[in-house]
Amino acid sequence: MKTTKFFTVILFVFMASLSAQDKPAYQLYNQKGKITKYDKMVADLAKADMVFFGEYHNNPISHWLQLEMANSFYKIKKEKLFFGAEMFENGNQLVLNEYLAGFYPEKKMLGEITQMWGNYKTDYKPLVDFAKENELRFIATNIPRRYASMINKSGMAALIELSPEALALIGPDFEKHFDAAVYADMKDKMGGHIPENMLNIQMAQASKDATMAHFSAINFEKGQLLMHINGAYHSNNERGIIWWLHKMKPELDIKSITTVTRSEWDEMTDTEKAKIADYTIVAADGMTRTAD
Repeated sequence: MKTTKFFTVILFVFMASLSAQDKPAYQLYNQKGKITKYDKMVADLAKADMVFFGEYHNNPISHWLQLEMANSFYKIKKEKLFFGAEMFENGNQLVLNEYLAGFYPEKKMLGEITQMWGNYKTDYKPLVDFAKENELRFIATNIPRRYASMINKSGMAALIELSPEALALIGPDFEKHFDAAVYADMKDKMGGHIPENMLNIQMAQASKDATMAHFSAINFEKGQLLMHINGAYHSNNERGIIWWLHKMKPELDIKSITTVTRSEWDEMTDTEKAKIADYTIVAADGMTRTAD
């Protein structure tokens, strides 16, 4: 009996030692703050109409998991899967469509698309290539940056100056549903130095969310699954894009996944963990960053 207990203790110490030496790059958590399995998460998310993947733009774990999830969703939804992304302004949709259709090589596409993100080749090209190889749609959902800049400068008055063609590239519900209270936390990020044009800054942020929601909605048909890639702020806590979609299409089943660092996760309350997203990627603090 003593021998058995001795080896039990030794085994426990050995396993604890191994655990202490583990350096996991990430872990997945559900809304209860419990570790969950990748396959279980994917099976659950695939039942939704839309999944918003909130990333840290320079976090490689986010980008790797996006491609892994794209593969997993494709096995379930096949041709009913399509993508959307903050990283592409909707004025570039024609060029993106032509590239996906094989009209010309990537080199030509890159030269034609405006405001291409600097980390496209490392972080978003794999998803675009996946869509191309599997003949899936990829929707450029974001507002052209020039119009968001105009709103940042002049607020809603900027809309009066724009042509009908330009207004077609901005979510039509933006002016109707804008609520500064939804973006109240932006003031907290100013460190006590709130600029005079704070309302305009909030409007510019809202114009992006409203536009991404609009182009997500008009490209969706029942039975499909949209996997949308965006910065975590645009979908955390069912705000941002998701808030706008609830206004536009309340019947949609929308789920989300977000990214935080380990230190951020450890500081969050149980309530915050439950509200931030349906699933959370907790990445190691020291994770190498990509160029953004």
